[in-house]
Amino acid sequence: MSDDLPEAIPAATLIIFRDAVDGPPELLMVERAKAMVFAGGAMVFPGGRIDPGDHAMAALHGGGEEAAARIAAIRETIEEAGLPIGLSALPTAEQLVRMRAALHAGDSFAEALAAAGMTLDLDQLVPWARWRPAHRNMRIFYTRFYLARLPENAPRATVDHTENVRLVWATAQQVLDDADAGKLEVIFPTRRNLERLAQFTSFADAAAHANDTPIRTVTPWSETRDGEEHLCIPDDAGYPITSEVIASAMRG
Repeated sequence: MSDDLPEAIPAATLIIFRDAVDGPPELLMVERAKAMVFAGGAMVFPGGRIDPGDHAMAALHGGGEEAAARIAAIRETIEEAGLPIGLSALPTAEQLVRMRAALHAGDSFAEALAAAGMTLDLDQLVPWARWRPAHRNMRIFYTRFYLARLPENAPRATVDHTENVRLVWATAQQVLDDADAGKLEVIFPTRRNLERLAQFTSFADAAAHANDTPIRTVTPWSETRDGEEHLCIPDDAGYPITSEVIASAMRG
């Protein structure tokens, strides 16, 4: 990796499973507003930057970057989708509305949690992957991905209409099929993760796979294969498809 690449922005994202009785699990995805600099118009999992406040909270939990990333994923999911994942108990509907409004108003996550009498349960999040692109002239995020199960009696997810304009619950294969049909857009990391997630019939199966697969940071690279330029990832990181013709890859 070249030393002149810009520093990567630490980020975290949460892949939320809603298990189905008679089919594969549905995943929560949000559509980024077209005006957004990064992944504008694309379908992504909820998430965002790791803020200084996340690090401050992590220190209180005796954790470092890993704890801060989990806290950021939990916070961003509340902000973007109104879902209380990773809390020790489900807040009431009124508590959740106040918590989300406080975050949108600029209050710290610690303040919003304290006002609702809530605490975190970081163990609800299962580490899944880490991606750190190395392309030039584009914003670079070093993103930690986590899995989580939608809690029973969780409220209905609702879009925030700021960075994101809609949200959907769909199976991984449904999203891939819609992307192939031109109905929506997914960036390269999202596509690779959807292909990997499409292999599993439940949250438990995906979590077991995650626990059995050592996590390494995925940094895509380009190389010529069969006369065409491909964007490639390592073949030992748990992904069933490890390259795509670069002309068709949406990189953010």
